[in-house]
Amino acid sequence: MPQAIGPYSQGIQTEGELMFISGQLPINGATGKKPEDFVEQTKESLSNIKAILEEVGLDVTNIVKMTIFLDDISDFEKVNEVYCSFFSEPFPARSTIEVSKLPKNAKVEIEAIATK
Repeated sequence: MPQAIGPYSQGIQTEGELMFISGQLPINGATGKKPEDFVEQTKESLSNIKAILEEVGLDVTNIVKMTIFLDDISDFEKVNEVYCSFFSEPFPARSTIEVSKLPKNAKVEIEAIATK
């Protein structure tokens, strides 16, 4: 899992049941590098979320809501293909939003909310 690139926490767990995971860029924590390919970037962002969850004893089945930011909404179907390889029904609630630009010139950034 990469370090935060600014003054924020990668994830915060409330005293209750919720875990809020900051937007994860597709940066490999071991190498500090970002894949060029959109599909690989999506996998990397989701892997970073998975790693954050595992640090607190949770997994992707604990995710209840995700927000996906894309620099090009035409990649929506590619996101769905990768998404289906990480999740199964019932899928988390989700919003997908096109933005003009993402940090580090990433093509995708993903944030999540999980519950115990």
